[in-house]
Amino acid sequence: MTYAEALAHLHGLAVFGARFGLEPTRRLAAALGNPQEKLRFIHVAGTNGKGSTCAMLESIYRAAGLRVGLFTSPHLVSFRERMQVNRELIAEAEVARLVGEVFRFQVSAFSGDAERAPLTFFEFVTVMALKYFAQQRCDVVIWETGLGGRLDATNIVTPLASVITNIALDHQQWLGDTLAKIAAEKAGIIKLGVPVLTGVNASEALTVIREAAKRIGSEVTLVADDLADGALIGAPVALRGAHQQRNAALAVAVVRALQTKLAVSEAAMREGLATVRWAGRLQRVKFGEREFLLDGAHNLDGVQALAVALKAEFAGSPFALVLGMLADKDCEAMVRVLAPLTGRIAAVAVNSNRSLAPAVLAGICRPANPAACVTTHGALADALAALGQEPRVVIAGSLYLIGEALEQLGQDPASGERGLNEWQPKAARG
Repeated sequence: MTYAEALAHLHGLAVFGARFGLEPTRRLAAALGNPQEKLRFIHVAGTNGKGSTCAMLESIYRAAGLRVGLFTSPHLVSFRERMQVNRELIAEAEVARLVGEVFRFQVSAFSGDAERAPLTFFEFVTVMALKYFAQQRCDVVIWETGLGGRLDATNIVTPLASVITNIALDHQQWLGDTLAKIAAEKAGIIKLGVPVLTGVNASEALTVIREAAKRIGSEVTLVADDLADGALIGAPVALRGAHQQRNAALAVAVVRALQTKLAVSEAAMREGLATVRWAGRLQRVKFGEREFLLDGAHNLDGVQALAVALKAEFAGSPFALVLGMLADKDCEAMVRVLAPLTGRIAAVAVNSNRSLAPAVLAGICRPANPAACVTTHGALADALAALGQEPRVVIAGSLYLIGEALEQLGQDPASGERGLNEWQPKAARG
């Protein structure tokens, strides 16, 4: 099987959407010899910040000399971003080999089960990752949930620590319409006797997490905002924004809680935080004489953090805003935060079948900032051309848009693989 053939197979699985439930993933993993039993995990869930926290944990443990697996989603440009060992993307040849291997075991594991729908993309890829990290003999795997936690395919592992970054309203149509309901889904990653560390500051959500942990005998450590001021971290953090200080404090708390199992020196912790990288999160890109700031904020909590950061990053300097959003997000609330910050807004289509039409997005932007010049563009490339004289441009609203921007600005070669992020959840099953 070639890499192109492997991607074609994965594209074929993507049409089956996403499914909440653990049994198919467990069944396929068992057919492959339960590779998760050969690995140690730190399982990370949360509404925002989980990718950045994962990146910090990976960077710290790598600085300590460990062989670290990193599993995250979605990818920005290349599918290979989802599985990394010591921040080296999985090789194309390995993707091709693993897709073929996992598919062969899938056929045998589910043979004769005519009533069962095919495995979804995320279920298949989760087991691929387990097999890959086991074959790579990783010392620890930083393991990010896909959606929710309780019924997410990643939840078949028993980790060294369960980490919940924060809880905010997002994916309400699938996870619940209150912070308490969403917290219950995220708290589903808590395991018997496994320590829980969280940066959740909403009392409604924190109560749910504490109760869930108490029921199964797990201790909760809260990293509160008043501790995330640099004193707890004790080191500069390469990622920009006050919210990243909170994520760093959580990562440091996790590392310190696991010292007896994964020893890390203070010097390695400082080095890891000082050198961490995570694309598309307040990422500055120079393109000729122009400066771009790329941020994948895609819900209200995320754009509020972005708004705070913009005031610090640009310190009153004017900038143009390129905005693209998915229609199933709380677009009006997000626009009310971002639109007043600038006098020039370009509303664009996101390369997704869930994109909000630029004309609709522009119609939300204009009343949010009547003084702004708001234009519509069918594609990001058109918007960037129209803003050719703007020295500073912020691109935000969707991680899908950020992936496209990285390609347009020459930060990553176009791969044609962003379409693998497309999915629609289906009914839950246990």
